[in-house]
Amino acid sequence: MSEKDLTQQAQAALADLRSGKLVEAGAEWVTDGIHTEPILRNGKTYLLTLTCFGAGSARMAFTPADTGTDTTVPCDQSVVRQRITVHKPICLDVDGTTGSTGAIAWQIGAI
Repeated sequence: MSEKDLTQQAQAALADLRSGKLVEAGAEWVTDGIHTEPILRNGKTYLLTLTCFGAGSARMAFTPADTGTDTTVPCDQSVVRQRITVHKPICLDVDGTTGSTGAIAWQIGAI
């Protein structure tokens, strides 16, 4: 299956899971990763939802580290959800592990 097809499937999987007001969303190839600095309000809690369609896994990390929990995201169509609380500007990085392929879709919703 092509990365384009995997991207569309990953985005469709998250569309049904949307909760709260959508703040930011996107999809990237696992080989490119996600590197974003979303504009979020201090003192607010958000729900981050990710899914990866393909093979292998990706590693999710936050800066500052106390924003959320570093997590492995398997590329087996599982959905990973995590509440994040913002106290200052954040950076979200999701990088594919060696040999991983496919697409990662993600969304951040206000709770």
